Amino acid sequence: MTEPPPDPANEEVRRPARWVAPTVFWTTALAAILVLAGPGMFTQDETDAPRPASSRAVSDPAAGASASPRTPHRASPKAEPRSDLAMPRAIPTRLRIAKIGVDAPFTGLKIGPSGALEPPPADDTNLVGWHAAGIAPGQRGTALIAGHLDTVTAPAVFARLGELEAGDSFEVARADGTVAVFLIDSVESFRKDDFPNQRVYDDTPDALVRLITCAGPYDRAAKDYTENLVVFAHLQPR
Repeated sequence: MTEPPPDPANEEVRRPARWVAPTVFWTTALAAILVLAGPGMFTQDETDAPRPASSRAVSDPAAGASASPRTPHRASPKAEPRSDLAMPRAIPTRLRIAKIGVDAPFTGLKIGPSGALEPPPADDTNLVGWHAAGIAPGQRGTALIAGHLDTVTAPAVFARLGELEAGDSFEVARADGTVAVFLIDSVESFRKDDFPNQRVYDDTPDALVRLITCAGPYDRAAKDYTENLVVFAHLQPR
């Protein structure tokens, strides 16, 4: 996504809004579905995994398959996801994470010209986005929820995402009146140039969610954060 030209007078102190989202590829097996639903979050084959992308830097798909997290933290043994536990597709309407004070509406995101998911509007600090043509939270598969870490003026919706731990939970209210509750398995940071694409984005028979934002030091030369923070979670029975 193209950023507006920086203000020379404030270039040293202004930070563009930062987030991360997947680059999307097509798969032959799902072509019929995608004709109706639009591009989906699937791989072309076993080695060509979707890439995360910020407004600038992207990770290398070739390195992603074997990458290990730079900062694995707050991970613990988890209850195994159940492939028989899933909900019908429904549009997510609100994300609530009580522990860190998140209560935010959703906006649908689409694929931009570069092949990456476009970010939520940067002028709204309390907004999360999901790929509207992809997996919905609660549905079988891996759903992606992206949010800004900060904007040019203030912390944003996922500013405290790194405070979450394995065993915490969050919920997604849905347009059909149901609520999907997710249990967090781990919270991990990865270098953007060494991102484990297959682990984060792989197709799955389970109902999973990834919460994704930027993390790590801010690189003023690249005007981007150097890491991605990923919250791994699975659907819980109600």
